[in-house]
This record gives sequence, C-alpha cells and structure tokens, in this order.
Amino acid sequence: MSMINRFKSKCLAFLLMIFLIVFSFTATACDSVEPDRSEAAAVEEIDQRLTGANNQLGFDIFIELQKTSEDEENLFISPSSILTALAMTYNGAEGQTREAMSETLHLQEMSLDDVNRAFADLLTILNHPDPDLELAVANSLWAREDIDFNEDFLDRNSNYYKAKISSLDFANPESADMINSWVEEQTRGAIEEIVQAPISPDTILFLINAIYFKGEWAEQFDSDLTRNMPFYLSDGTDIEHPIMFQNGEFAYLENELFQAVSLPYGKNERFSMYVILPSKEVGLSKFYQEMNTESWPEWTDSFSVREGEVGLPRFKFGYETSLNDILSELGMGIAFDDHAADFSGMRPTPPPLAISDVKHKSFIEVNEEGTEAAAATSVEIEVTAMPEDDRFTMIVDRPFFFTITDNMTGINLFMGSVANPEQ
Repeated sequence: MSMINRFKSKCLAFLLMIFLIVFSFTATACDSVEPDRSEAAAVEEIDQRLTGANNQLGFDIFIELQKTSEDEENLFISPSSILTALAMTYNGAEGQTREAMSETLHLQEMSLDDVNRAFADLLTILNHPDPDLELAVANSLWAREDIDFNEDFLDRNSNYYKAKISSLDFANPESADMINSWVEEQTRGAIEEIVQAPISPDTILFLINAIYFKGEWAEQFDSDLTRNMPFYLSDGTDIEHPIMFQNGEFAYLENELFQAVSLPYGKNERFSMYVILPSKEVGLSKFYQEMNTESWPEWTDSFSVREGEVGLPRFKFGYETSLNDILSELGMGIAFDDHAADFSGMRPTPPPLAISDVKHKSFIEVNEEGTEAAAATSVEIEVTAMPEDDRFTMIVDRPFFFTITDNMTGINLFMGSVANPEQ
C-alpha cells in the first residue's frame, strides 16, 4: 500500500473515532452548542487531474529553470502557487489563448468548471491541515480603479478561489506598497515585495497567490548531533557546513538513480519533505531527465519503512524569477503576445489585454526544529501596447532535490534543489 493510501486510511479511521466521540457527547449533553458553519467542511480528496497538472507543471518549470541556472545556484518554487495564480488568469482567457494555457498548465482534460471546483476543494482541504502546522493560502485581485471587469470573471475568482478583490489608483505610489503589504502579511514577512513601484500606466490588473508553510518535524533533529562536515559541490570542491543527524525508522527508497527519504511534519504526518539524493554517478541533471508525473507516483508508492540514519544540511535561502520565457517555451507564448492574446473573458475589448509578467518569489529555511517556506506568484495584466531489510545511511553531502508534499492529496506545494547550502 502506498504512503498516501496508508495516510488516508489512518486519517479516515481517526475521523471516524472523532465522529463517534462527538456523537456520543452531543447525544447525552443537555445544552448543545450550534456548530460554526461559516467555513466549508473539509473534503477528503480532490480531482486527481489537478494533482497531476500541479506536479507536472512544477516539474516542467523546474527543469527549464535548471537548464539556465548557474551550477551552484539553489532553486525553489511553489508549483501550487504558480498554478493557482495562472488558473485565476485562465478564467479570463478565450479562444486560442485558453487552449494554449490549458495545454501548458496540463488542464486540457478538465472543463473550466472542473478546474474551478477542483481548486475550491484544494483550498478547503489545505485550510484543514495538521493542527501542529501553520499553512496559509490566499488569493487576491488588484484592479486599476477606472477599469471595469466582467462580473462572471470576478465572481469565479471570488467564489472558487476566495480571492480578495480590490480597486486601487495605480498612479498613486502607495498602491504598490498596499499590494506588497498584503503579500508580506500572508507570508508572515517571508516575501516582502512582489510588485515594484511605480506601477506601469499600462497595467490594469494583478492576480496574486501567496502561500505560507511552517511545520515542526514529527521527530526533530537533535542539535547536539549536528556537526560540520564537507558538502561536495558540483565542481568537485567542498565546503564545511552543518549537517543535522537523526536515527530511527523512515520511509525510504533506494534505486539505481538515488537514495530518498520522507521526513514527515507534525503528529499526523500529513505533510512530508521528500529528500532525493542522486547517486554520485547520476547527479541532479540526469536525475531530472527521469522526473515526471509518471515516475514520481511510482517512486512515492515504492517507499518502505526502514531503520537508518539521515544526515541533512541546514539551509536557508530566497529565490526570485520571472516565468515569462519559460511559460512561453512550454507553449503559452500567445498569452504574452500583444497582438494575439485573447483575455476578453476579463473585460470587454478594446483595448485587448495580455500578460506582461509572471513573477515568482520564494523563501525556505530548514533547521533542526522544522521548516518554514513561503512563495508568492503575481500575474500582471496590461493593455497591449505590450537490499530492502538492511539498515541504511543517507548523508546528504552533495547537491540534492526536495519537495514539500501534502500526502493527503499528493500535491507538491513546494519543490527545490540545493546546490550550495551556504548560498
């Protein structure tokens, strides 16, 4: 049975136990309290087509970023943040622009209603995480105050994505500060600026997703065991860096490509960091050639519990990139084309609209206690003028790949690579 299926079984059993306890209590209580129905009830699963789209888009973007990155550059993105911001934008696309976005985002097997309902379910399920974790996902639309948008477009983003919708005077220098303050608040200060002032006079709309995660390891690393050790860079040199150590039982996988371990967070272990250490002969570049939505679930379903020792470097870094070129390369270049883009679903035209920038910023810190991670994605729209039982040892002492994954849905919330932990 896969890790995700085992988790779901444990979760359902736990929920059933809680239900029986609550039922017995309310049946005998003299004065019952009406439950708070202001929030949607937690759902147990989402459309797996959305899971596939999220993870494949993440792999696509990550591999393209890796191709153009420096050898010692750390990478870190949130596939779910990028896909959510683009899905909100997708609600305003029409014609060939919608088709191109659908294929690039791997949503072609889903109707627009399917996409929106799946995102609504995802938001609901992410809003009911492990009580020992902090996970916040927020969406917003920031419109130029003198521009009218189609009510259907605004309503879909408000109803399905719970997006905060605001109108601002973009000519006012404080408008960028207001948007950035919202992002900073949602990411607990981890992402300070996503919009630069002054805002272009051609810009009429920002669609923004922000995600924040903070969780303690289910079993924390003992700081007394942390010691400086060589971390071997891709050029063959090494640096002295703190490596954290932990012994115990882990979900573990080893094959001809890599060693991998799942490090869970919180008491119910719903979220995990999957750390993948390519073999010395393979390296990150060759590993990426094998990473896709077919191999990934095969790998995660193949983990088994083993006794062993894990050594993981401390690391902390931020990352920022524009995704325009990569998304164009992946097939949605029409959405950036001043003359061909069709976003008439957002507002009546003319003037026609196009995406001017898809900006992504992220931050992560990993230490003995746990992990803090955050990301924000901004889509800027402008008018166009624009051996299985043996004990294992896994010392992560060279460049590695990792994800932070929701085991309930299979969604990769974050993914990254560490080429140099002191970058």
